[in-house]
Amino acid sequence: NVRICKSQWDSTQPEAMEEEEPLFSNLDLFLFTLIAGLIIYWFMSRKKAEPIPDFFPGRQVMWSVKNSNCCCYFPLQGRNIVVFYGSQTGTGEEFANRLSKDAQRYGMKGMAADPEEYVMCELSRLAEIDNSLAIFCMATYGEGDPTDNAQDFYDWLQESDLELNGVNYTVFALGNKTYEHYNAMGAYVDKRLEELGAKRVFDLGMGDDDGNLEEDFVTWREQFWPAMCEHFGVEASGEDSSIRQYELKEHNDINMNKVYTGELGRLKSFETQKPPFDSKNPFLAPVIVNRKLNKAGNRHLMHLEVDITGSKIRYESGDHVAVYPTNDTAIVNKLGQILGVDLDMVISLNNLDEESNKKHPFPCPTTYRTALTHYLDIIHPPRTNVLYELAQYATDPKDQENMRKMASSAPEGKALYQSFVLEDNRNILAILEDLPSLRPPIDHLCELMPRLQARYYSIASSSKVHPNSIHICAVLVEYTTKTGRLTKGVATTWLKNKLVADNGHKSTVPMYIRKSQFRLPFKASNPVIMVGPGTGIAPFMGFIQERGWLKEQGKEVGETVLYFGCRHKNEDYLYQEELEEAEKTGVITKLNVAFSRDQEQKVYVQHLLRTNKEDLWRQIHTDNAHIYICGDARNMARDVQTAFYEIAEELGGMTRTQATDYIKKLMTKGRYSQDVWS
Repeated sequence: NVRICKSQWDSTQPEAMEEEEPLFSNLDLFLFTLIAGLIIYWFMSRKKAEPIPDFFPGRQVMWSVKNSNCCCYFPLQGRNIVVFYGSQTGTGEEFANRLSKDAQRYGMKGMAADPEEYVMCELSRLAEIDNSLAIFCMATYGEGDPTDNAQDFYDWLQESDLELNGVNYTVFALGNKTYEHYNAMGAYVDKRLEELGAKRVFDLGMGDDDGNLEEDFVTWREQFWPAMCEHFGVEASGEDSSIRQYELKEHNDINMNKVYTGELGRLKSFETQKPPFDSKNPFLAPVIVNRKLNKAGNRHLMHLEVDITGSKIRYESGDHVAVYPTNDTAIVNKLGQILGVDLDMVISLNNLDEESNKKHPFPCPTTYRTALTHYLDIIHPPRTNVLYELAQYATDPKDQENMRKMASSAPEGKALYQSFVLEDNRNILAILEDLPSLRPPIDHLCELMPRLQARYYSIASSSKVHPNSIHICAVLVEYTTKTGRLTKGVATTWLKNKLVADNGHKSTVPMYIRKSQFRLPFKASNPVIMVGPGTGIAPFMGFIQERGWLKEQGKEVGETVLYFGCRHKNEDYLYQEELEEAEKTGVITKLNVAFSRDQEQKVYVQHLLRTNKEDLWRQIHTDNAHIYICGDARNMARDVQTAFYEIAEELGGMTRTQATDYIKKLMTKGRYSQDVWS
């Protein structure tokens, strides 16, 4: 309100108007005060909505000290070992949990920590704690990339100039030798921490999943802890018994609306879906197409389409779709039967360490049935630590001895684990069936089993053509083990059974998008060379659709060349009609298909590359073509890369060393990209 002093008012107004009329009467003021009071009373007295529990904690500060840049706290509470993990499939997290539990056996106190949930600039404060150590279990994902949960940490390491003097550290790297950038993330963390002034107190461990990752870890771990005891001047407690991390609580009278039924984060998130959708809040996408791709043969290759209408999910050609499968009901029921438990009992596993950020191993409260179906990996052969912990429950001394032996790094123990568990592919159910003296309590078994992880598939569609659906191409995994048991892949069996309509209900797939660097060139006029045998064709279906869409928009599109391979033309020539139509309309410039078993001598995609070497060299060396490889890393990707080396040697007049450097430069420039798996 504008207020004018009385002397000014009097000098400018007629004498008849001797005083200003009030803006509000007394009645107006009374009513205004009454209404304001009622509003304030309503806000103060109304019942606040009960927050919906979320299984995942927010980002935390590691130390119980106030920091000007941080607004939340997490007390270290006497811990001196912090094990950070970068994990995409759960193995890195599993190893971190094992190391943090080990600390107690060696007279220390440890915790496993997800770097995504902590402010890593506080890492330097570890130097203030006696006998402190930071351990990093870092997996490498894709083409030398950090895992999703370690991306922020990786970015921080690149940008930070924080001094880490006095911080002790060691790194165990998880990777696969078949990939070009073997253990790149672990090696980078090891090198960068040293550059920032931290002290490496034990050598970098290198785990190779193409060999025996478990054996690599066990060997490193058994050398690591004695070295730590010597470094810090402490002695091992000598305790050999199992150390429980969680305690069981049974809920006999609980509101079932507060019980998790498969949700990964927010309770009831599958009933009330709210974007944005990510790894902790997947979207339930209805299945709108599920058809068999191959015309004959013993294998089952499938094409699925899921509907993302209204989800606000966006994707690009080359991205991955992550899906959360569930375990086979029959296996879950057998586990319950063999252990003699009521699978529908509602339980919680509560962390015995009350200050721990991880309150439960999976969303709780829930039922044993839900935990074994949605949250725990019961299909993969158990790791050695699981056998070691469960050995105490074997009543036969011989079984107990063998289980503990398999968990050691002794040659005899390694050989026994390799033959009994890995080669015979025994999962936890098979081990319980073959060791009748072993009957552990189900809550301890649930504590020890790793989490069931999302499965990633290269998206087989383009969002330019299919903005409201995502296409998946997969092959059913099914084989008989040496023990005569039929083993089925968790995700592919689950996907195969995702019928479009199941008893009148739409089948849904919990999913989210993982962004990829596997991208078409920015300039559509650049040629593209795509090599994708088998289900490696998936991302190239998206690329082909997008190149066709660009042509329809009147854009200049370069040569689009595809090399595809399968066993038999009349059995597993995937997307044959679509590919031949694309070649007919000029979307695919040249379609090259290798049918490996339709003739006496096997023919693979690398053979066709050599056959077309002149065209390939022109496209690569003169026309700036982009090369894309998708499929098996162990054999195909390696053989294809060798073929490119040979072409560069022969037509580029290079030595093998020069040819290797030439292809590596293409990789650096983003012109040689791989989306491979082993």
